[in-house]
Order: sequence, then structure tokens, then C-alpha cells
Amino acid sequence: MSDFDIVVVGGGMTGSALALGAAEQGWRVALVESAPVAKLVAPPEPAHTVDDFEPRVSAISVSSQRLLEDLGVWQRATQSRHCPYTAMDVWDGEAIGRIRFDAAELGVPALGTIIENRHLVRSLFEAVRDSDLTCLDGQSVDALEQAGEGWQLTLSSGEKLTTSLVVGADGGHSRIRQWAGLPTREWDYDQEAIVCTVQTGHSHQHTAWQRFTASGPLAFLPLQPDPGEEGEQGDRFCSIVWSQDTPEAHRLLALDGNAFMSELTAALEGRLGPVEAVSRRFSFPLRQRHSKQYVQPGLALVGDAAHTIHPLAGQGANLGYGDVSALLAELETAFQRGQSPGDLLLLQRYQRRRKGENLAMMAAMEGFKQLFARDELPLKWLRSTGMRWLDRATPLKNRVAAEAMGL
Repeated sequence: MSDFDIVVVGGGMTGSALALGAAEQGWRVALVESAPVAKLVAPPEPAHTVDDFEPRVSAISVSSQRLLEDLGVWQRATQSRHCPYTAMDVWDGEAIGRIRFDAAELGVPALGTIIENRHLVRSLFEAVRDSDLTCLDGQSVDALEQAGEGWQLTLSSGEKLTTSLVVGADGGHSRIRQWAGLPTREWDYDQEAIVCTVQTGHSHQHTAWQRFTASGPLAFLPLQPDPGEEGEQGDRFCSIVWSQDTPEAHRLLALDGNAFMSELTAALEGRLGPVEAVSRRFSFPLRQRHSKQYVQPGLALVGDAAHTIHPLAGQGANLGYGDVSALLAELETAFQRGQSPGDLLLLQRYQRRRKGENLAMMAAMEGFKQLFARDELPLKWLRSTGMRWLDRATPLKNRVAAEAMGL
């Protein structure tokens, strides 16, 4: 039997960051992760072709970057390939509306950074390996039950842990959330997101490109090979996320490579020239999910365990890091005051700080999806007029961008 102040279940990008931050504050922390750490910290192969990049990437905002810097992780992550983007070009594929966000207008070096998830996870677990926290890797949680004022967890190895605070960071299908009996509100979008890596004929210009259509948004996110590996084609790799109604997604996935590249080129209206190479394609169904409560005594949810969101704005990872920052702030106060990390008032403050912001972002994304899914002429006019007006209203446009970046 091992006793901890905090046990974090799930060592993805969110859970590992929370465990690191809590351990730095002085708490006795255990991190339970099903994958072996040796696999997570294995150095990646250099990227020369589209098949060398991981299809799963995240657009890390400035505020998320600051959190990772404070944890000493960002410095590690940016030693390998990553791509800051200095502009974002968004347009209505069914009309003429367009908005362009530019880092120069905001007086910042970049709007955010595109990074492969495995690079970020590797850097997080390098920091975990060098920290004082206890990492129980290669194991899962088989049972969770209340024990006095805390909780007892039974691991797949048979080991039992007791703790004052359990943090569920175990993803959208969180077993911690289910065991705790926290209900969710959720629905299917009847869409799938196609993800892959492509090479384009023209430079991506360190710009994130997004076209909205009635059947779903298409994003081209700029990638960059490892330092010293760029060559002449270093600015022609992009990660794509193409959200489509399920039947159309299945049709696109069934196409051969050349036919898919042709349709993808047309879908982006040739903005980056022809798509010249494509990696293996993956897809996943899109579902919105929100836990009605993030906390109960001695238990909290963070990241996808608390909320999953449509990927059209690339905000999933950043909402998770917002949860981490807010919970760490409350835990730091509790540590200084000698309070238990599982104190319900502490956890309810965390919930109040995050729930409203997460719901607002989810509502905004749902509103965008519904607005662009309609093809009535008055709505097309409204979209186009609104986008063009906002693009010319520079101070307001920059305020919107700054909010999204966490500035």
C-alpha cells in the first residue's frame, strides 16, 4: 500500500503536465500511465517524407506555451521539430468572406506553434523521469473506491494506492469519471475528421489555413522538419484535419492516393499549389462531450476527461492546459495554507474558473459549425459580411486573436 497526496491517472499531454507542476509545488504525487516510459521517451526518426511525421499534432497557444516553459518542458520540446505560425487565413468556401490574423499586427513573434503530439509527450516524460514524482508506467487502474476522506486505487499489477486527490486525465472515455458517477452531456456530430500529412507544391508560408464549407472545415497546419533537415522542401509539409459528414469522409478515405490528393487540392482551392504527396490517412468520429461536474470531494477531471470539443479551431489541447493552470494555481494556494489537495472548496474554485470558459468555447465552436453548415442565401450574406467587417476592424480582430492566444 502506497500513500500519496495526489494521484494523476493518465499521462498524456495534460496529465503529465499536471503531475509535474504539482510535484514541483511539494506534493507527493504519483502518475499512472499505461504505456512504458521507455517507449514514450524514445527519440523520433528524422522527418524527410510525409510518412515520417506523426498525424496527430496540436496547435499550442502562447498561454499553453508559457505553462510548458514554467515546467521546463517547452525548452526540451522545441529542440526537435516544431513550426511556429505567424498568420492564420480563414475563409468561407461557399461565399467570399475572409479573415486573416497576423502576428505582426499583434506585436508577437508567432500566433502559436504546431507540434507533433509525440514530441510534446516525449519532452513531458523526460521531465517526469528527471523529477521527484513517482511514475507508475505500464499499468492501468482496475478499480477506484472511496477510503475514508480519500480514495483507494487498485492497479493492474495488484498494487494499491491511497490518496487525498485523484485527478482523472484519462481521456474522453475516462474510467475515473465513470467510476465517480459524474454524468456527461454529449452528442455525435455525424462527422469524421480525416488526418494525415501532405506535401504541397508551394510554401505554407508559416500560415495556418482553414476553409469552411457546408460539409465541414478543412485545416492545413504548417509543419517543419528537424533543424538542419529542412532542405528546399522544408516549408511544404502540412498536417491536415478535414472534417466531413460521415458518408463523405468514408468516400474520401476509400479513394486512392492520387484521387485523394486531387480532391484535397481542390478543397483548399489550390492556395498552396497541388498536393504532391500524402501519408497514410486516419479518421476518427467527432463527438462533443462535457461533464456536468468536474469535481467531487477528493476528485477532479482535467482535459478530455472533462470536455471534448470539435477540432475546427484546434483548441482541445489548449483548453486542457487551461485546466492544468487553474488547478495548479488552486493547489499551490492549498499547499501554502496546509490544506488537503482534495478539499471540496478548493476543487469547486477550480471548476468555477474553468467550466464557464470551456462551455463558452464549446458553444462558440458549435455556433460556427451550425452557421457554416447552412447554405441559405441570407446566412451566406451574413457570414461574408461579418467576416469582411471583422477583417477590416483591426483592433477588434486583434482582440479576438489575443483572447484565443491567452494574451
